[in-house]
Amino acid sequence: METELTLTDQLNFVADSIDKKVIGSRRIVRFMFISLFTGNHILMEGVPGLAKTMLASEFSKYLGLNFKRIQFTPDMLPSDITGNMVYNLEEKKMQFREGPIFSNLILADEINRTPPKVQSALLESMEEKQVSVYGVSRNLPDPFFVIATQNPIEQEGTFPLAEALMDRFLFRYFLTYPSYVDEIRILSSIYENKYLDHHIMKPDEISELRKSAKKIYISKDIIEYVVNIIRKSRENNLVYLGASPRTSVKYMQATRANAMISGRNYVIPEDVIYLSREMLNHRLILKPEAFIDNENDYQKILYRVIDNIVSSVDVPK
Repeated sequence: METELTLTDQLNFVADSIDKKVIGSRRIVRFMFISLFTGNHILMEGVPGLAKTMLASEFSKYLGLNFKRIQFTPDMLPSDITGNMVYNLEEKKMQFREGPIFSNLILADEINRTPPKVQSALLESMEEKQVSVYGVSRNLPDPFFVIATQNPIEQEGTFPLAEALMDRFLFRYFLTYPSYVDEIRILSSIYENKYLDHHIMKPDEISELRKSAKKIYISKDIIEYVVNIIRKSRENNLVYLGASPRTSVKYMQATRANAMISGRNYVIPEDVIYLSREMLNHRLILKPEAFIDNENDYQKILYRVIDNIVSSVDVPK
C-alpha cells in the first residue's frame, strides 16, 4: 500500500524536479511557495539570462495554474494589462475584453521598465485582487499570484518602483550568477532530453493550504521576537527608514508558511531568521553612512545591516 506523500515531500519533489531544468533554483522555489501560500507575491531581481522566465513557467506547471507572461515596456498603458472596453459589432454594444492579468499566475517581466501609471494598475491587482476599468471593478481568478522580475536599478531605461509597490511584494529575491559547479551542470544538461511528469497541485488545494498556514501556532515569544526585529530596523543608525507595522504582519504570515512547509504546526525562531534577508531587503532605506567603507556591493551592504539588526535582538528560548 502506497504511503501518501506529506506536503513537505510534495514540495521537495517539485523543487528537485524544477532544479533539474533550472539549476540552482531549489531555495527560491521555497520562497515562491511561501509567497503563494500566504496570498502574497514575490519580486526577483537580477540581470537578464538567469532563467527567470523558465523558472516561473516551470513553477506554474507543477501547480496546474493558468500562466501568462507580461513583458513590460516603456510605451505600455494600464489597459494593456487590465483589459479594455471594445465595441461588439454583432451585438452593437460595448463589451469588456480581459487583459493578460486575468490568470492565476502572472510573470510580470522587467516590471521596472514600465511607467508608474502601469505600475499602479498592477498594484491594485496585487493588493485588491481586482481591476477597475471604466469605474467597474472585476475580480481576478483565485488563486492569483504575481512573480515579478526587475533589472538592477543601475541599468538604463528603468523606472524605479514606488515604495508602495515594493512593499506589496512579500520577498525581494536577488538572483546572482550560478556557481562554477552549477554552471557546469547547466552546460552538461542542455542536450539531455529529460521528461518529468508534472505533479499537479490543484487551485482548490492551494486555497486549503492557505487556510492551513493561518492555523500554524505562533507563540507570544515569537510574535515579540518579530516585532522587536522590526522596531530595531527603525532604530539602527545606518537606516534612514525602517520597516512598517505591515511588515510585521507579513513577516508573521511568512514564518507560519515556512513552518508548514517544514512539516511543523508551530513557528520556531529559525523560521524568523531564515526569512529575514528576503523579507527586509526591500523595506529598508539606508543612510549614506552605510556606504562609507570600501564595499560597493549594495546587496552585501544591505544584508550586513539586516544581519546586524537580527543579531542585536535576543532569540527566544
